[in-house]
Amino acid sequence: MTDKCVLGIDTSNYKTSLAIVCGRDIAADIRRFLTVKEGERGLRQSEALFQHVQNLPELFAELRESFHGTIDAVAYSTRPRPMEGSYMPCFTAGRSQAIALASALDVPAIGFSHQEGHIEAAVASCGRHPQGDYIGCHFSGGTCEVLRVSQNDYAPTGASAFTELNGENSFYDIEIIGGTRDISYGQVLDRAGVQLGIPFPCGQALDEIALRASDSTNQLTGIKVREGYLNLSGFDTQLRNKLSDIAETDRASDALIKEAFIRISDSIIKMLVQCTEKTGIRSVYLSGGVASSRYIRDSITEKLQKEGCHVHFAAPELSSDNAVGTALLGSRYLWD
Repeated sequence: MTDKCVLGIDTSNYKTSLAIVCGRDIAADIRRFLTVKEGERGLRQSEALFQHVQNLPELFAELRESFHGTIDAVAYSTRPRPMEGSYMPCFTAGRSQAIALASALDVPAIGFSHQEGHIEAAVASCGRHPQGDYIGCHFSGGTCEVLRVSQNDYAPTGASAFTELNGENSFYDIEIIGGTRDISYGQVLDRAGVQLGIPFPCGQALDEIALRASDSTNQLTGIKVREGYLNLSGFDTQLRNKLSDIAETDRASDALIKEAFIRISDSIIKMLVQCTEKTGIRSVYLSGGVASSRYIRDSITEKLQKEGCHVHFAAPELSSDNAVGTALLGSRYLWD
């Protein structure tokens, strides 16, 4: 196991993230949410890119105060998914900083996809990498995918100055086997939260509401799941219409939010059971901001275990967007 240190950079549409790992140990982990105007439900890519450009120098200065060692490599997120054509402008902010810094330090720069970073953080936080294929879930603000994951064979390239893994040359071999065909769980929750006047992103605040609510309503229809796939637009419209009809009392809206979490949890269970049945794979790893919900974790774990699934959640601090997984991938790729 190497003790060399890798700087990870991730610039998603929600958060600017830096991390340093030395071997498998996290030496630094610094993040900053992007600022969204009150009442808005996200950022245009140009706005996200501009904020990353502003955030990165300040976060690097903060990182320098907490870490005084040597950087041996830089790893960064270069695209949303490990496939040709996957692209979001916000990742160019981290990519350009990573390549410039690696060039100045004369160390390797390795690019991975944002999704691979989520998977690595989830698996690493569970203690060890699984043997063989497993099911990975990426449930975040903009993504709702169930994945069949296997690790590609690769040869460590410690001397490589600049490498971007993509498509057939990705770190993980990923096949989408389930998820949403339209919007994500995170979008449903954020839209409901903004309607209630909660600052974006709304997931954590809504999770706390669901946990404290003593009652739930019976106003929302269940979410249908077929062969591991679902649609959420209709559920989103139904939820927001019901919120509009409710008198502005905390108890009434809290009960409806709790029911929304119940329906979402039930659909996750159905989706994962269907995906395990069609693949025969029983090991399931869940990551992403939505998967960090305490309510959802508590609701689905026991039921999935009864269905024969071996359920593993990323540690809450490594479930939402972070650069730790990206840095860990760089260390594994270069020196494992």
